[in-house]
This record gives sequence, structure tokens and C-alpha cells, in this order.
Amino acid sequence: MEFALNFSFKSKLLISAGFIAAASAIWHLLCIWGGPSWFAFARAPQQIIDSAQQGTLLAPIGTVVVAALMFSCTVFALSAVGLIRKIPLVKPALITIAILCTLRGLIAIPTFTNPTGLDLWQIIASTVWFYVGICFLVGSIEQYKLVKSSV
Repeated sequence: MEFALNFSFKSKLLISAGFIAAASAIWHLLCIWGGPSWFAFARAPQQIIDSAQQGTLLAPIGTVVVAALMFSCTVFALSAVGLIRKIPLVKPALITIAILCTLRGLIAIPTFTNPTGLDLWQIIASTVWFYVGICFLVGSIEQYKLVKSSV
């Protein structure tokens, strides 16, 4: 636990975002095991829920692809802060992830309400992804400054 105190606040934000992405990836993979009701609870698109009900490959393959993308966010975050070895394209990846996650957080705002009222799940998910996007943005700025100062 002591080594965690050696990280800057910005690096800690990036680490937290990486762990949230990993937890989300695991949650997505668990939906394969949980079946159609888990996909429905996770607000998966109707085609994915239908695929899970029918036993076709769209749901599991699509879920594995999404989980792989989320795990890659974790890898880039941990690489950026030095918890794992440096991998190529960290800086552009951090910026891209920051933009995508922030947009994911913001784009869902119109869906917060539906005919039955507020969608608590959508509010929570959007807030989490907005937080992750901001953490990646802060982390990418820190990486830019580190690279610039080492030149």
C-alpha cells in the first residue's frame, strides 16, 4: 500500500479509471454467463438481448469485443503510470479513450428520463464513464507534460 502514495494525484485518477474499465469489462463478460436477463439489466441493445435468448453468437462475440476494448483501456492506463511496462501509442490512446468515455458520459444525458421517469442505471453509468473520461484526460495531460519535460 505504501507504494501507492508515491503516485501523483493525476496518476491515481488514471489508475482508478483503469480499474473501473477492468471492472466494467468483467461485468460485461459476466453477462454472457448470466444470460438474457443480465444483458437486459445492463441495458444492452435489443439485438444483443435477442441473440442471448436465441443462443446465436452476436451476444457473446460482441460482448467479448467490448470487454477487450475496456481491458485495453486498463492496459493503457496502467502503462501510462508505470505499473506495467510501457506500450506503444500510450499518449494518443489516452486522448482517444478520454474523448470516447467523456462523450459516452455526456451523450446519455437525454436518455436519463423515459416515459416512466428517471433511469437510475443510465445516470450511474453515464456519471461513471464521464468520471473515467476526465481521469483519462487528466492522465493524458500529465503524460504530455512528462514527455515534454524529458525532451
